[in-house]
Amino acid sequence: MRCLVLGASGFIGSHLVKSLAVLGHQVAAYGRHFDSTNLGGLGANIEYITGDFCNEHRWDELLSGIQVCYHLISTTVPKSSNDDPIADVTGNVIGTLKLLEAAKKKNIRIVFTSSGGTVYGKINTDSIDEDHATDPLCSYGITKLTIEKYLLLYRELHSVRSVVLRIANPYGEGQQPYAIQGAVAVFMGRVLRGHTIDIWGDGSIIRDYVYVQDVVQAMIAASEYGGRLNVFNVGSGAGVSLLELLEMIEQVTAKKADIIFHPSRSFDVPRNVLNIAKAQKELSWTPQVPMIDGLKKTAIWMQEKLGEAIL
Repeated sequence: MRCLVLGASGFIGSHLVKSLAVLGHQVAAYGRHFDSTNLGGLGANIEYITGDFCNEHRWDELLSGIQVCYHLISTTVPKSSNDDPIADVTGNVIGTLKLLEAAKKKNIRIVFTSSGGTVYGKINTDSIDEDHATDPLCSYGITKLTIEKYLLLYRELHSVRSVVLRIANPYGEGQQPYAIQGAVAVFMGRVLRGHTIDIWGDGSIIRDYVYVQDVVQAMIAASEYGGRLNVFNVGSGAGVSLLELLEMIEQVTAKKADIIFHPSRSFDVPRNVLNIAKAQKELSWTPQVPMIDGLKKTAIWMQEKLGEAIL
């Protein structure tokens, strides 16, 4: 099978490309840039394509011969998306519409990575299923939800097959500790460097964390799905508080976290845990890596691969 991975140089994208290559698929890896730290040396069945998603005009060419397109690109992050919602819409929604216009002429399936942490907004239940109200509190979540709706529209009007995965908080090897999102990597990086960690509130905020290889397996399962549903939550199905996360990081790094507590913020949702029953039933997918094991793998990667740059 020939696959196009949009966002192939990113954290999840690089893992997906590697897994697809190992399975023997032909992969067109599309990203802004590639280097040896994310995708180098993976073999002849990977074609590297450099491009700018916001201004891409080669979609007919890029989709030629493609059976599955994995759409992982986002030009913004939740924390900064409200600063420039026009750029958020222009880069993500308009860019995706150009992709969909080309896709309607092809026999192709699209797997889109949405955000289980932002599309639901304020939560009214302990475990969020796919039918929960969607009232995002940031532009990032609104654009993700908008793209979901356009995928459904093109599915109904033009028979463009698609599956949406609302992913919780992915973590694992390759997630950069200097980024502005990704609590696991940021916290672990700061613990390893002996830097302080800022916590807004008392640390009781609960989130759903899922290991990156489990996410990749869900994406591959979604590409093979032939059922009637098209939106699935992808997470661990369990909640972990910030303090519990830091305790586990202390355990796997053998280092103590230096925490500074700040007043809570009004926009922080107290609890966000995804119900993954539909993905388990329809995709025959269940996360396989316990969080403590995933954190051990992540800690080893940070210590071995980043070395003196982080320690």
